[in-house]
Amino acid sequence: MTCCVAASRKAVLLGLFFMGAVSIGTAGAAEAAWTASKCGAEPQAPAVKGGTVAQYNESVDRVTAYEKAARTYNACVAAQANREETAISQDATARISHVHAGSAAVQSHIAASFQALSASLAAAGRKLGHH
Repeated sequence: MTCCVAASRKAVLLGLFFMGAVSIGTAGAAEAAWTASKCGAEPQAPAVKGGTVAQYNESVDRVTAYEKAARTYNACVAAQANREETAISQDATARISHVHAGSAAVQSHIAASFQALSASLAAAGRKLGHH
């Protein structure tokens, strides 16, 4: 049984190591810019000690607790980021719509001017005998 518990704990630690290694690059970039102020402080990863079985078992317990806290924190960060990204997107959509409406009005005005000018030139041409 001790062998299976140790193997299970080792698998948990290896899984957490690989999960952490994959996210290190994105975490560094996120720290330099935006933060999720409503989520509190990011949980700190515990030190792993493996000098004795007791230290190892305590490390597994601390890592398991960290994993739970980190997942909760990550969910909060993702939710806050999604809310902020949605707000930014909606603002950008409104601003784009305003710009598009102004641009469309100018294009419509110019098209109407060209149409009126073409009609005037055609009428003047007919009056002067030009086809």
